[in-house]
Parts: sequence; C-alpha cells; structure tokens
Amino acid sequence: MLIGIDASRANKNKKTGVEWYSYHLIEQFKKIDKKNRFFLYTNEPLKGDLAKCPLNFEEKVLNWPLSRFWTMGRLTWEMLSAKEKPDLLFVPSHTLPLAKPDKAVVTILDIGFEHFPDFYHWADKSYHKLAIKIIKRKADKIITVSQYSKKDISNVYNLDMEKIKVVYNGYDKETYHLIKDFEPKIKEPYILFIGRLELKKNIPRLVKAFARLKQQNPQLKHKLVLIGSKGLTFNLVEKQIKKYQLDEQIIFPGWVKDEELPVWLNGADLFAFPSIFEGFGIPVLEAMACGCPVVCSDSTSLPEAAGRATLMFDPRNVEQMTEQMKKVLTDAYIKAELVKKGLERVKNFSWKKCADQTLEVLENT
Repeated sequence: MLIGIDASRANKNKKTGVEWYSYHLIEQFKKIDKKNRFFLYTNEPLKGDLAKCPLNFEEKVLNWPLSRFWTMGRLTWEMLSAKEKPDLLFVPSHTLPLAKPDKAVVTILDIGFEHFPDFYHWADKSYHKLAIKIIKRKADKIITVSQYSKKDISNVYNLDMEKIKVVYNGYDKETYHLIKDFEPKIKEPYILFIGRLELKKNIPRLVKAFARLKQQNPQLKHKLVLIGSKGLTFNLVEKQIKKYQLDEQIIFPGWVKDEELPVWLNGADLFAFPSIFEGFGIPVLEAMACGCPVVCSDSTSLPEAAGRATLMFDPRNVEQMTEQMKKVLTDAYIKAELVKKGLERVKNFSWKKCADQTLEVLENT
C-alpha cells in the first residue's frame, strides 16, 4: 500500500500541538512499518530527523508561493497531476486537498472554533469552516483524539459516528521524564502553565485565581510562570495583571524550546491547566511524566486525558481553581499522591501506541 502523508506541519521549526502530533506519528511510522510505502509531502525540504527516511519512505517537496493554503492548493494539484498517486492520503491536521486519491483520512483534533468563535481570528475561522466542508465531502474516515471530540464532531456536523475513529494522543517519553539533577530556571518556587496565552486557555481567570491564592495565603512565595506565545486575546491577560498588581509576581519566558520544558516542569511545585476547550490535553501528560502535580479544568476532553490523577475544577469558577491550587501547595500528602498517580497514569499513553492504532485505521479504510 502506498500511503501519502501531509508532512508540512510536522516540518515547522516552532511546533505546538498539531505540529508535534504530525511529527511524532511520522517518526513512529518509520519505526513500526516496513511493509507499506510512504510519500511525505512537504512545502519545503524536510528538516532534522524528518529528513532521515528509511527505504520505504520518500520525500516529495511541492513548492508553493503563498504562505497559506498549501494543502488545499499545491497538494490538490499533486493529487490531480502526479504520475504516481498514493492509494490513501493521510492529513493529520484539520484539512484535505480539493482532490484526493482513492481514499483519504484526516485528523480533526477539536472544533473549538465552532463553540467559541470569539477566541479565533476571523481568517482562521474562515479557513477552518472551508476545510470542514471539504472534509465532509472527501474524507473516508476521520480520526480524532478523544471520545468527547468524536461526539462533538458527529453532533455538530451530523456525521455518522462509525466514520469517526478515536485514537488518543501520546507524549514524548524520551523528553518528558523525571530529572534527578538539574539547575532550576528560577530561584523562587512557582506554579507553571504551558500553552498559548489566550482566552481559550483561560489565562485571565488563572491570573485572577493566582491573585486570590496569594492574598489568602501570604505565606506562599510562589511566582506564576506562563510559558507560551501571546495569543489574539492577550490584552485581557494584561488587564488582569494590572488590576491585581502582579507585574512582579508573573514571569513570561515566552516560547520555550521543547527540550527545555522538562526542566521547567521538574522544578515546578504545581502545573495548572485551566483550559476551557481541549481536544485532548497533551501538556497534562507531559507534566505528570515529569513528576509535577497537576490541577486542571474538568471541561471537554480533559477528564479523559487526566483520569483520576489530577485535582479538577470548573474552569469558569475562580474560587474552585484557587482552592485546588491551595490544596496542592499546602498539603504535602495530596501533592505526593498526585505525583504518584500522575506517573502511573502516563503509562497508558505513548506515541507508539498512537501510531499503531492510527496505522490500523489507515490500513482498514
């Protein structure tokens, strides 16, 4: 079987959720599949480990002058004009070309843009809505990353549940693990968040909860560290910081390389993940793998990822959020139990398991 994969997102220099998902699947496919052939379609030459292709993998660089619409534009032309076309095309990111080979599979991580349109730039919303129209017509199967997202996608778009297959995400075990000896990034104790700094991730409420935590528990000397790029609604975060006079209490390292994040996680007293809407929630697994206790919201797919290994709260309830953070930071037993449960929980997830199950979907489509 000849499988074509859209590798353009996996090939990006700065990776977040969907880019890492694409990257790790491709790298695992290289390790586990020696019988199928693969074309890796990309908008520029593959970089790093992605460029190291075994004999049954072939790089296909498809040049495109625009910064957007590579999949819908250039990959469409490839599907129409190529002499050798794949038996199946797999796009691990929310879109498909306008033309496809005999079969096509696409991954939709979540459809948060349908529920919270104000959280997204108008151009991104328009792109997602166009992509969904194409997916509904062209996709033979849809992969998603949680039971929550499966039901959501089926209900919103009136799609047959049998067409949608759930394959849970993994996490990078080689990167995210306990570190015995390391130099802390900062001297003060801290609460950590990792992700885009925006309204969807509920950062304004996290800042408010942190302010209450400090006011009610003056013995706590913790800083709040917010790692990630500033999103469309970051001005709302700034307003909360100014309102509660937290300029000296909140640290913004910006976007941090993936290999540096485990040190931040190993050094944190608490990982807080208050997101309003998630397709899965990989950062929760990464924190657990590093022995960091986690508090997170009980919304959407997060209970599936977290299981019973976190303290949860209603993401719209600042008092609950504050109380759960306080429990971890003031009760050594609760903190130790969360660390223990988290390290056990992550044993259920891996990128190899994700790749095995994804490949099964592709071969049975």
